[in-house]
Amino acid sequence: MTDRTARVRELNLYRQYFELVAAGTKTIEVRVKYPHLADLAAGDTIRFRIKDTDETCDVEVLRVTEYPDFEALLDGEGPSNVNPTAARNQQLANIRTIYGPEKEALGALAIEMKLTH
Repeated sequence: MTDRTARVRELNLYRQYFELVAAGTKTIEVRVKYPHLADLAAGDTIRFRIKDTDETCDVEVLRVTEYPDFEALLDGEGPSNVNPTAARNQQLANIRTIYGPEKEALGALAIEMKLTH
């Protein structure tokens, strides 16, 4: 048991992924292990926002798991949980378009989440 207080984080999300989260079909968010996400933990809330809009969607963090790279993350979490509308190879290409090799080298985070209402 800890005295840790759950926090609300705001993160931007592309519309196509935002819509999957808002529909409850995307249950794993992929992020690079940036220092500002190092203390993200179960119980925290993420408020996803479509950049430059007022559209938001809140999720509760259920689990954060670290992987050495995006391939290991997709294998460990299952591609359909990350994006149920795309095949694994397409997802890997999409993720690597967003995050270059220097970012992937920092490590990958799988954030399991559920919608809050």
